[in-house]
Amino acid sequence: MFTEIHHVQLAMPAGREDEARAFFVDRLGMSEVEKPPVLAARGGAWFRGGGVELHLGVEEPYAPARKAHPGLVVDDIEEAARRVGQDVTWDTDFPGFRRFYAHDPFGNRLEFLQPR
Repeated sequence: MFTEIHHVQLAMPAGREDEARAFFVDRLGMSEVEKPPVLAARGGAWFRGGGVELHLGVEEPYAPARKAHPGLVVDDIEEAARRVGQDVTWDTDFPGFRRFYAHDPFGNRLEFLQPR
């Protein structure tokens, strides 16, 4: 029945799209995807890199996702940690993967994984 995940949506506070672009485009190397005009009027931003698409939608009042998170598979975990540009939390509890957790500029949890 299911064939793939089209995208994952995270929440963000209103008016902070430039911070999202600085993190997801400038740091992580994703590309911004143009939102359809009817959706662009709501704020937020969409990003794509490799086979991953992340949508950030405005939510008020805003509360970051501290436990729920996307798991993003990367081909170079050390480079991903360097690009994140902040403290990362390494975790060795997932057999077969190297992984770490970090946060986007709004406090949403992100998991980065590389198969061993």
